[in-house]
Amino acid sequence: MPEIRLTGTMTCPPERARDIRAALPEHIRLTRAEPGCLAFEVTETASGVFSVAERFIDRTAFEAHQLRTRASEWARVTEGCPRDYEVTEA
Repeated sequence: MPEIRLTGTMTCPPERARDIRAALPEHIRLTRAEPGCLAFEVTETASGVFSVAERFIDRTAFEAHQLRTRASEWARVTEGCPRDYEVTEA
């Protein structure tokens, strides 16, 4: 099965950046602990702009990650933040 990769950016309004920064370490910790997560990096590259790079062992692991995050604190904190992601199989 092919590896799944997600890359891109998430942008948040300045007034929400502090809450997003505060929630980020736990989001990273939980994601990296998921079965099938090979790599997960989120880096603030400019104020309120977060570069995202994810690698999962297969589509099943990636979809499980997506399902978990939909019901997470991270989803609540980042709701409505524009995302520009590309998902590819490697």
